[in-house]
Amino acid sequence: MSQTNAQRARVLAQNLVEILSSYEEELMALELQSPAMGQLRRAVGITIAEACYMITDEAVAMSGWDTSAEGPTRHAG
Repeated sequence: MSQTNAQRARVLAQNLVEILSSYEEELMALELQSPAMGQLRRAVGITIAEACYMITDEAVAMSGWDTSAEGPTRHAG
């Protein structure tokens, strides 16, 4: 991945973390009232964690993505 694309991916990941963090906080409060919201909160948390990984370890994270015609997919590893 070129430096420009890597930098763009990092910025997008940072934006994703900022947006989803507020939703995760709201989902934590909703989960207290409705335990069924726990699955959605965990999914948002996992997405935040993956975005943080991309931000902090972008060279390692990017090397594991396949950008073929089928779209980005993770390599089994």
